[in-house]
Amino acid sequence: MAEEGDRGDLDPTRSGKALKAVIEKRGAAGLPKLRFGVVYAFSGHNLELRYWLSANGINPDQDVEIVVLPPPLMPDAMIAGRIDGYCAGEPWNTLAARRGVGRVATVKSRIWKSSPEKVLAITSSVSEEKPELVEALIRALYKAAAWCGERHNHDELALILSRPDYVDVDHAILKPALDGLIAVNETSKVQVDDFFLPFAKAATFPWQSHALWFYSQMVRWGLCSHSPRNAAIAIGSYRPDIFRRALKPLNAALPGASLKVEGALLEPTAVGASAGGLILGPDGFFDGQMFDPDKIDDYIRGQKNFS
Repeated sequence: MAEEGDRGDLDPTRSGKALKAVIEKRGAAGLPKLRFGVVYAFSGHNLELRYWLSANGINPDQDVEIVVLPPPLMPDAMIAGRIDGYCAGEPWNTLAARRGVGRVATVKSRIWKSSPEKVLAITSSVSEEKPELVEALIRALYKAAAWCGERHNHDELALILSRPDYVDVDHAILKPALDGLIAVNETSKVQVDDFFLPFAKAATFPWQSHALWFYSQMVRWGLCSHSPRNAAIAIGSYRPDIFRRALKPLNAALPGASLKVEGALLEPTAVGASAGGLILGPDGFFDGQMFDPDKIDDYIRGQKNFS
């Protein structure tokens, strides 16, 4: 990829175009397809990897092979030659880079700025039967996210995460990524803005536009069909109403809307909030595409699917 123009600066367009050139040369030489690991077929890792590949002209279903693999096993799978790359969360990327078995090509926060990652999922029956418990849990997570977002807490956070009952990795491997300092290879690092964003910019808010974008990608890659009923199921899986109700006692600054156009904010922007001020953005996708949840039918029809 370096020979094809990748500079190792995590630029998703430059690295993607370089990867495309490598794939084409491998194909012309009759070499096997590159194999990439993802966390799960329905994970954001799979859908975002596919988005990055396809936006750079790579067909995820024909030009490469995508397999499911537990993230802690991915660096060893690289060493064993079972996979050629992977998309997973930290610290498994840093671990591979520092061990000299891989190089980080790009990061999610540059593929889709201000995008969601981990999720608190609760069944509707529990939320209905035990609303006070659910709201208390949301408040606890909200306060924890605020604590994790403070840079001066990152040393302690890395130590907590390093424990055997959590990630079980040396805290020295965990700490840099919490500060947005990404190990590209054995020696090089790149500072990435908003790489770890657990609280600021309404990071904890359940935007229903996020739910619909993931749904659009599931439709795109044949993981489900598109229908008004399925779209309603997707949007209903994110519950800003429960979130707002839970945080009302904290007088938290929350967005007034429940959906937004993904990619409309090109710079940090002050927006209307339920209490105090709130800054959102920049958000959106590296290829300049925007996702308007009110035009999801058009978005799904317009996606490149290589068919």
